[in-house]
Amino acid sequence: MTQITTPATLVRDIPWDQGTWRNPPASVADTPTGGLRVEAVQGSDAWQKTSYGFERDSEHGLLRRFDLDTAVEVEFVADMSQQFDQAGVIVRVDADHWVKAGTEYADGVLRLSTVVTDAYSDWSTAPVPGWQDKKVTIRASWASGALSVRAKAEGEEFELIRLAPWSPHGDAVVVAGPYLCAPERAGFVAEFTKWKVGPRDSSLH
Repeated sequence: MTQITTPATLVRDIPWDQGTWRNPPASVADTPTGGLRVEAVQGSDAWQKTSYGFERDSEHGLLRRFDLDTAVEVEFVADMSQQFDQAGVIVRVDADHWVKAGTEYADGVLRLSTVVTDAYSDWSTAPVPGWQDKKVTIRASWASGALSVRAKAEGEEFELIRLAPWSPHGDAVVVAGPYLCAPERAGFVAEFTKWKVGPRDSSLH
């Protein structure tokens, strides 16, 4: 992966209560340090058609409006241990147009995972076993016609993991925020530690 310099600083924290849950999770609790512990419902997922054939629109997303020329960051603890446990950031217009990015446990290893959906979902992954149990930050930045996604583990620098076309229709409302899913099991809990917004990244390089 190519290291990217991101000069913009996201200085505005978003209180958890400024978001609205789409598909309410099994439980939500504040942590002593100001974070949020969220338990997913078994079977929650976001996917459209490709390869598997199914259509899933049941992910848990804590969402607020996301505007052009801004960026959103979510920090969470990458504590996943069973198939398809996942958490990170989702940027969404509707069931057929969204991007989710974060860490996901798949086939026995923690992976950096991004899915871009335009009627059909794609999926790109890279193994990051060294990120297990660390704080991970995912950042989505929306410039005209494109959404860039960056990621880092605590103590590291952001790296670009995906550049995707992103041009919602003029009247479309775009929302974004923390998300989690547990397609295969009950009891998956994600701990979110920060949620921020700010100006978009000024460049890719």
